[in-house]
Amino acid sequence: MSEYARRLAIAVKKSRIRLDLTQEEVAEKSGTDVRTIIALEKERGNPKLETLYPVIRALKIDAREIFDDTPQIDSSTTRQLHLLVNDCNEEEAAALLPVVQAVLSALRSNKGIKIE
Repeated sequence: MSEYARRLAIAVKKSRIRLDLTQEEVAEKSGTDVRTIIALEKERGNPKLETLYPVIRALKIDAREIFDDTPQIDSSTTRQLHLLVNDCNEEEAAALLPVVQAVLSALRSNKGIKIE
């Protein structure tokens, strides 16, 4: 099977396990059939975008894991932060922006407190 099918299978299974979901729960959340989820995880099939998109969204998969050929330099922590921010509505993002800017400024300054 193609490299993309392999990447998709890995991303779907990894995200499903990370979110502690069964294949049935992923199917329900994405509005698809459980056989589709099983097939994706086994590198079978060639899903249409109408099927793939809701699965990726339900599992909060960064599409770069599947489609980007460039090496991923983002750490899993950076990716997780990115996904959290993407889930924010505009009001939440506006409230978080000054907090994040202040924390980054403190971390990057010579006087910054090391946060562990």
